[in-house]
Amino acid sequence: MPIIFHRNLRNITKVLARLAHGTCLLSLLIILSGFPGCEDGKKKTEAEPPDVSVVTLKSEAVPLSAELPGRTSPYAIADIQPQISGIIRARLFVEGANVKAGQPLYQIDPELYQATFDQAKATLAYAVANIRTTKLKAERYADLLKIKGESQQDFDDADAAYHQAVALVAEDKAALETARINLRYTRIDSPISGRTGTSNFTQGALVSVDQTNDLTTVQTLDPIYVDITQSTTELLKLRRSLAVGALANTPATIAGIKLKLEDGSDYAQEGKLELTDITVDQTTGSVRLRAVFANPDGILLPGMYVRAIVPEGVNPSGLLVPEQGVSHDLKGQAVVMLVDGDGKAQSQPVETTKVLGNKWLVSKGVKEGDRIIVEGLQKVKTGMAVHVVQEGEVKAAQETPPDSPEKP
Repeated sequence: MPIIFHRNLRNITKVLARLAHGTCLLSLLIILSGFPGCEDGKKKTEAEPPDVSVVTLKSEAVPLSAELPGRTSPYAIADIQPQISGIIRARLFVEGANVKAGQPLYQIDPELYQATFDQAKATLAYAVANIRTTKLKAERYADLLKIKGESQQDFDDADAAYHQAVALVAEDKAALETARINLRYTRIDSPISGRTGTSNFTQGALVSVDQTNDLTTVQTLDPIYVDITQSTTELLKLRRSLAVGALANTPATIAGIKLKLEDGSDYAQEGKLELTDITVDQTTGSVRLRAVFANPDGILLPGMYVRAIVPEGVNPSGLLVPEQGVSHDLKGQAVVMLVDGDGKAQSQPVETTKVLGNKWLVSKGVKEGDRIIVEGLQKVKTGMAVHVVQEGEVKAAQETPPDSPEKP
């Protein structure tokens, strides 16, 4: 029994010692919390303004452009049709190859047309020979008529025969020219320079003048057209901006058009605007712009979908704000946070026009000289005093660990 009592007594003593030690620590904390320097230091740390970096707006000449959909179309296209009927003796081109204007594409059997030409040539020679005889006879009868050696009727008949022979020569000349043209048509030449398509007829096929199928098609692809569509709303807005001087018209509005291909890559050649259609498409409410591009490597093919970057003009006093400096509220209104003259952050609604690279073009809400916060926005509220630092220092301070020697 005494042993148990002594063991309990020792346990009770240990518990009391631990309680006494905790009480001392608690008392020490209470004393330290009442020390003026500690509380003031804590408040001072909490009141320290957050670091931000800003961009000072400066007006500048900003070239503007519109990205519009478009499709490529041939600069020239020729549907090759036979002008005579006959059997194709040979195809004289390689499908899909480039040909020059005047280069032969097909040869139709010329034998029948050669015979017709030779016959017309002989007929003309006979008529020319006949005209000499009738002319001499008419002249002789004219002399005899003067001395009453021939009647007037005989002279009239001889003179009429001469004029008929003259007319017959003219007719035979026309027939010979027709035969010559038909003979020339037995060789079908390309009317333009360009690239050939597939041949719809082979050697030995019978072709005719009134057939509906083309022999082949030749398309000029260098240069090549790009037909661009622009909504009338955008066109009217652009014209109003030019009228009031918000945009300056430059030669770049008709030249310097760029293309983005279907895979997102940029086309190396720049194009030039050739025309703007005067008719609005009633189904789409858009007008057509046509640009012409050099296509030396044949990258652009007819029917390709492209995106055209069309210059619209120059905003002589544009204000560009970095994207990270523009946010949107719950209503979708674009908002920037700027630093006022008192060094406090102020929220300012703005109107953005378009994105140019990594910046917004702002049309309303800010002016030249305004300081827009671009870093440190997550710690800033309207009316809060801020500390402006160099760009990049805010991020570096945020990434520095609290126990790092660089930031005690």
